[in-house]
Amino acid sequence: MAVPHDPPTAAELVSAVRAFLDGEHTAGSWTRYQARVAANILRIVERELALGPGQATAHRTALARLGMTDETALAQAIRAGLLDDRRPEVLAVVRETVAAKLDVANPGYAVSEGPARD
Repeated sequence: MAVPHDPPTAAELVSAVRAFLDGEHTAGSWTRYQARVAANILRIVERELALGPGQATAHRTALARLGMTDETALAQAIRAGLLDDRRPEVLAVVRETVAAKLDVANPGYAVSEGPARD
């Protein structure tokens, strides 16, 4: 597939800035803290660039299986009790959604495979 932009890619640029921010800084502690925060934000962006398109496709497919077009429609249907008879399916979609969000925001907080509370 042809891409309209020359190298480096957006992901490569983000990675380069993050690597710089992760490096040693001689500035004061507040500046070092801000650099660590910025580097963490860039790690989130890197994960979203890498995982986001696949996650978006999977999420649309999961919502469509429930007959929903977006999360707002899903929330409204849940509140109205329209999906009560499909509780296991709804819980699976919600869990998948939360897991995908955590995979981007902070993979260290991954959803455990512990007992499900239905």
